[in-house]
Amino acid sequence: MRAQASPNVPQEHAGPMRSTLLCTLYISVSAGLIHFNKHLMHRDRFPYALPLTAFHMITTFALCGLLYLVKPSFFPGMEKTVGRRLQLLRWFIPLGVLFAIALYCSNRAYMYCTVAFLQFMKECNVALVFALSCMAGLNTCTRTRMFVLMWVMIGASIAVVGEVHFVWFGFLIQALSQVGECGKNVLGEWIMRGSELRLDSLTYTMFMAPPCLFVLLIGVAFTWHGEIWTRLQEWWPVLIPNACMAWVLNIAVALVIKECSAVTFVLAGLVKDMAIVGASVLVFGEVVLLQQVIGFGICLGGIFVWSQLRTGPDSKLVQGLMGMFGELPKGERAPILSAGKSEKA
Repeated sequence: MRAQASPNVPQEHAGPMRSTLLCTLYISVSAGLIHFNKHLMHRDRFPYALPLTAFHMITTFALCGLLYLVKPSFFPGMEKTVGRRLQLLRWFIPLGVLFAIALYCSNRAYMYCTVAFLQFMKECNVALVFALSCMAGLNTCTRTRMFVLMWVMIGASIAVVGEVHFVWFGFLIQALSQVGECGKNVLGEWIMRGSELRLDSLTYTMFMAPPCLFVLLIGVAFTWHGEIWTRLQEWWPVLIPNACMAWVLNIAVALVIKECSAVTFVLAGLVKDMAIVGASVLVFGEVVLLQQVIGFGICLGGIFVWSQLRTGPDSKLVQGLMGMFGELPKGERAPILSAGKSEKA
């Protein structure tokens, strides 16, 4: 008989080609939505972060529900949730809260900071996600990895400090957004890959939307005023495609996290950040100082080394770093203490 895999063993990572395609999809849609949201959040258009993100979640839940009615085979994980959906709340309620915080604060930050500056700040996400992944048992910490993560964070700090129009409130809002996003990504990876359910990306997105929407609607209720409804009636032809794009992004994010990992998702985001910063400077004319370019370059160097740690552990670069920090290269073993004692005897 064929032995069944243990439910506690994480699924294998996607192949290189599939991972590349998924990351490319995520980078393209995310970069487009970031500039789309920045455009909408202008004071003369729809500068209301809570209603905007709530509209995103309403659309995500509605489109997932419609797709489930038309093609339930796209939701293979739904069968695993039968009779256990109340139990899922203990995971999806905190996940929804984290995601709501991330969405609201991220969109709110566009009112105070440039897109380029926000992308510089996001370079620290790789360290946040890695730390949380280690705490959740999804990753292991070594001296070499800590060195590379510090490398990335130093580069990000140099880029952030060099901002021309620095606004403390925008900085704090964005930092809170990143904590929420990183916590949501790690918890999402555990739900889709580490837990016994191992939900697929569409089922995960469908269950994630209602708790997130509930939290956002509470905020909307406390901040609602008549101007929001007026702007909604004026801008709904633009808000609908914007929300549909957010739905595609939510599914793409879930796919990358499930098929690759939360850390790989963040690294893909750093490549996206490079493209967004370039577009912000060349297309939208945002000011970037030489200090920020240098800091961003340091970040990219650290990202390259991090990718080598994961994809090329046998390379000379990785082996040299491991040796520098006293970690045994692959294939070598520490001497057996008992053997040394027997020789002295």
